[in-house]
Amino acid sequence: MSTTTITNGGVTAVLSSHGAELVSLKKGGDEYLWQADPRWWTGQAPILFPMVGSLRGEHATSAQGPVALRRHGLARDYEHEVVNATASSVTFQLVDSAQTREGYPYAFKLNMTYALSDEGVLSQTFRVENTGDVDLPFSVGGHPAFNIPAPGTKGEFFSDYELVFAQPWSCVAPKIAEGGLLTYDTAFTVFEDADVLPITRELFADDAVMLTDVPGNTVTLRSRVSGRGVKVDFPGFKYIGVWSAAGDAPFVALEPWTGHATLTSEDDVFEHKRDITTLAPGAVDERMFTVTLL
Repeated sequence: MSTTTITNGGVTAVLSSHGAELVSLKKGGDEYLWQADPRWWTGQAPILFPMVGSLRGEHATSAQGPVALRRHGLARDYEHEVVNATASSVTFQLVDSAQTREGYPYAFKLNMTYALSDEGVLSQTFRVENTGDVDLPFSVGGHPAFNIPAPGTKGEFFSDYELVFAQPWSCVAPKIAEGGLLTYDTAFTVFEDADVLPITRELFADDAVMLTDVPGNTVTLRSRVSGRGVKVDFPGFKYIGVWSAAGDAPFVALEPWTGHATLTSEDDVFEHKRDITTLAPGAVDERMFTVTLL
């Protein structure tokens, strides 16, 4: 495992070759990214590929044979090669191998590029290439968690934070069922005709909350007191998960997803998963989201 540091616009990001994961994101010396305290969660910002969420029993069938993937897929478990690096950007690469094909029987190339703009905005780009001779089914997602209260604030509390949207809207979300599956049988209304969602511990009583078709594909996590926080823009991602660990964990994760966990109403064919992306042989799919520090 090695790390690569990039900097621009007053922001510094540190990336690990293990999982091609963001492990630090600082502005003016203030650390915005969750620092993996094992009391709550040892992750920080894993990349999710070729699966977002859970399969039923961590198994499925596919046109190419059995699929066996733990929650959020396999990319976070492997070393990724640095194939390009500048002062303000780095690109990692993961290519299928005999080991990856044991659980995901497909040929692929995954490039992850992190770049900081002159304004200090971090972009994270997923580039998936089908290097095989059959269709490639997959989902991708990000999972960055941010320190709450935001760094550089004093006297603030978790409950001082809220999600702010581009316009008022209404959202109904599925609940997470046994085994990490999603169910609409007990779906709940997150809010109605509102552009603000208060962050509370109760919001995460059943794990993550999945928001669908967010207006403008943008959301801001900010303090009502100081205005500090982060803004995430995620064009090309239909969903965003919002999550914090149980108890008094001092972070909130904002997770752009192209797909999600298996629905309790779905079968166990990988290609049948709702909103799965399917790439023809030789085709490429690119998705990018950005993080702006406030």
